[in-house]
Amino acid sequence: MEDAILLSRDERQIVTLTLNNPLKMNAMNLEMWQRLGDLMQELDADDSVRCIVVQGAGDRAFSAGADIEEFPRTRLNKAQAMAYGQVTHRAMQAVSASRHPTLAVIQGACVGGGLELASVCDMRICGESSRFGAPINRLGLVMSYGELGGLVALAGRAVALEIVLEGRVFDAAEALRKGLVNRVVPDASVLEEGAAAARRIAAGAPLVARWHKEFVRRLARPEPLSASEQEVAYDCFETEDFQIGYRAFLAKQRPAFVGR
Repeated sequence: MEDAILLSRDERQIVTLTLNNPLKMNAMNLEMWQRLGDLMQELDADDSVRCIVVQGAGDRAFSAGADIEEFPRTRLNKAQAMAYGQVTHRAMQAVSASRHPTLAVIQGACVGGGLELASVCDMRICGESSRFGAPINRLGLVMSYGELGGLVALAGRAVALEIVLEGRVFDAAEALRKGLVNRVVPDASVLEEGAAAARRIAAGAPLVARWHKEFVRRLARPEPLSASEQEVAYDCFETEDFQIGYRAFLAKQRPAFVGR
């Protein structure tokens, strides 16, 4: 199972999770979803992590979606599909709810379940030849609530409906216009640009990144902010990282944040 999703970590505490099914364009099977959920839960408890990068093995695909060949064994009826859905939803929720910044680095195809997974990451960088879409209407399948939610939150109701109703696969330029990706770069530069973005994220104060993620989630809810919620925005001034950050700025030095 360890081979389903490969994990690596560098000296900056950037963790890279690689979807490892290259012979099938990194189509996601049950084992991969289970492993992804397990790893994300483990990483969420690790205060040393600065950024989590999600990418596909090879340059043909981030992920081509579900592994249809396993359907006769794992998703042939409603009961099986509901059990499978619990695993996929757990994984996507773990990515969506991660305390740490998440970045999808996309080469090639990003369709179906691959698009669903990328949509719950915080940022997405892709190559010019990347392709996007969710042609599941041709399989007679729906995106369940747990799968569709991230896409609606990212791109809005109209774009999400266009994607699932038409089932059309479209290019990176259109994905950028639709708000599905943050940045389109030359194919040869995708990994380099993704690594550079991860380094910039990791160089920031980790507590600040976690607070910003929390604030953005909270602002998506309609009820007014309470006084205690407003007050949390000033907790950063009581951290060791604030002392490190402003002193480094005044000294024209690079800060070395400690996450406290």
